Amino acid sequence: MLVLTRKIGESIKINEDVKITVIDVKGKNIRLGIEAPRETKIYREEVFLRIKQENRSAATPADIDMGKISQLMKDKLDS
Repeated sequence: MLVLTRKIGESIKINEDVKITVIDVKGKNIRLGIEAPRETKIYREEVFLRIKQENRSAATPADIDMGKISQLMKDKLDS
């Protein structure tokens, strides 16, 4: 992990197209401004992790009764 010290108004660059600027610091809270191309997705980490979990859940098949599927396929082939 790279650790940097920045003051209000100072920035860091990520590649050519992402700029992160420290906007404000109040106690333990820091406000950041992020400039990036519109197609770049930017999420708070907790939101990103929730999206990943939801995607995994959606991709995992629900309880599938292979016996029923097998019987349906057999019936379709017999007809």
